[in-house]
Amino acid sequence: MTNPQTAIDTTDDFLSAECISKQDLERILGSMMISKIDFAEMFFQSTRYESWMLEDGIVKDASFSSDRGVGIRALCGDKTGFSYSEEIAIPALEQAAGASRSIAKAGQSGIIQLSNRPQSELKYPSQDPLMSLTEQQKLALLHRLDAYAREIDPHIREVLASLSGVYEKVLICASDGTFQCDIRPLVRVSVTVIIDKNGKTEKGSSGAGGRDSYQILTDQLLKQLAQQAVHQAQINLEAIPAPAGMMPVILGSGWPAVLLHEAVGHGLEGDFNRKGTSAFAGLVGQRVASPLCNIVDDGTIFGRRGSLTIDDEGTPTQVTQLIEDGILTGYMQDKKNASLMNQKSTGNGRRESYSCLPMPRMTNTYMLAGESEKEEIIASVKKGIYAPNFGGGQVDITSGNFVFSTSEAYLIENGKITAPIKGATLIGNGPEVLKKVSMVGNDLALDQGVGICGKAGQSIAVGVGQPTLKIDQLTVGGTQ
Repeated sequence: MTNPQTAIDTTDDFLSAECISKQDLERILGSMMISKIDFAEMFFQSTRYESWMLEDGIVKDASFSSDRGVGIRALCGDKTGFSYSEEIAIPALEQAAGASRSIAKAGQSGIIQLSNRPQSELKYPSQDPLMSLTEQQKLALLHRLDAYAREIDPHIREVLASLSGVYEKVLICASDGTFQCDIRPLVRVSVTVIIDKNGKTEKGSSGAGGRDSYQILTDQLLKQLAQQAVHQAQINLEAIPAPAGMMPVILGSGWPAVLLHEAVGHGLEGDFNRKGTSAFAGLVGQRVASPLCNIVDDGTIFGRRGSLTIDDEGTPTQVTQLIEDGILTGYMQDKKNASLMNQKSTGNGRRESYSCLPMPRMTNTYMLAGESEKEEIIASVKKGIYAPNFGGGQVDITSGNFVFSTSEAYLIENGKITAPIKGATLIGNGPEVLKKVSMVGNDLALDQGVGICGKAGQSIAVGVGQPTLKIDQLTVGGTQ
C-alpha cells in the first residue's frame, strides 16, 4: 500500500511558539562548525503517550505522559559530543550546542543553510491515535477483548488486556542542510490469558499494532488475537516435554523471524562492522548463507510498526538488500558510521528519544519468500521440531551465538506435525544457521506489529518477517 501524501510540516510546533526562526537554527549550527567539527545536528521531539491495562474486567492501570525537548550532537571523526535540553528556547539551544562542540578545539564558525528538501511519501497517517477514540471507547475495546477470550474456553482463569498509543512529532536540522519533519503515530493492543485445567496452569499471549490510529483494531482483529492467545495456552496444557539434541528445525512464518532479527540482523548493523566486532565484519561480497537466503531491511512498508518516513537523522528510509542469494551485500547505516566507512546512510539512524544518540538500527527486517510449499517442507522431515511461535532470546553479536525459547512448538514425525511440546530452546550460531537453510517457503508473512528492539539501553519499535523455512541441523535444548 502506498500513500501519495508528503510529510506534514511540524516546524511551528517547535519554533514559532518559542519565537525561534530558521535563521536562529542556522546560526547556532554554524557556531558549532568550528575547527575539526565534521557534522552538527539538532533533533527536536515531542511525544504524547498513553496506556490502559484491564485485568479480569477491572481497569488496573492507566497512564498518560508527555515529553518535549531537543538533542544536539557534534561529530569529529569517530568522536561524538552530545547534549540535550528539555527546554526549547534560544538560550538553552546555545548552551547545549556549546556543550556538544566541546569535543573540538576553538576555531572559526561555519555558514549553514538549511533547505526544505523534497519530502518523502508518508509511510503512515498523521492522525493522533490518542484522539481517535474516547476514553469510554478505549475501555470498551479492552472489555470486548476480555469477553472474546473468555467465550472461547470456560477454563480461563485470568485475562489481561492492554492498549497503548503514541503520538510523536520530530524536526531534524543539521549542518549538511537537512531540514525535515515527521509525525509518527503508533498503537498496540495485547492480550494474555491464563488457563487452569485438570490441575495444570498455562498461559498464552498475542498482540498486534502498527503506525495508525486505534481504528485499525477492529473487532475481527480482537477476536483473532483472543483466539491466538487461548490456542497457545490450550496447546501448552497438552504439551509433552521437548526432546533434546541435534535435529532439523522448521521455523514458522512471521514472528519466528525474531530469531533472524537477533541472531543475524544486529550483526549487520554498521557500527558493529565498522568496529570489527560483528561476526559479519569484512565479509561483504562473500557467501554467508545458503543460496536460498535473501534478507532485506525495509522501512518503507505503509503502516508497519518498524516503518518510518524518515529516520531520526532526516534520511528517507529505503529497502536495503543485506543478503542476496546467500551473498552479503551490505550493512544498515546511520550518517556517522556510513561516513567513517565511506558509504551512504541507508536511513537506519534511529534513537529512542531526543535524550539519546542515534545509531544504526533495524526497521522491518525480513527474509524474502522462496518457492517451497509449507506442507512440502514439513513432509521433508522424518524427525524434528516445528516452531511457529517464539518467546525471548539472547545473542552475542561478536560470535553470533544465540539461545531462543519457543512459546509454541510441535514434534514432526515421519513428515507430519504431531504432539505439542514445551520447554524447547534453540541453540546455535547465526551465520552458521543461515548456511544450513535448505528450504524456504512461499508464505512470507510479517509479524502482527508488536516488536520491540533493545540496543545500548535504547528501545525502539521494529518489525520482523519470514516465510516458513527449514534448518537442517540445530541444537534443541529440551527436558527429556
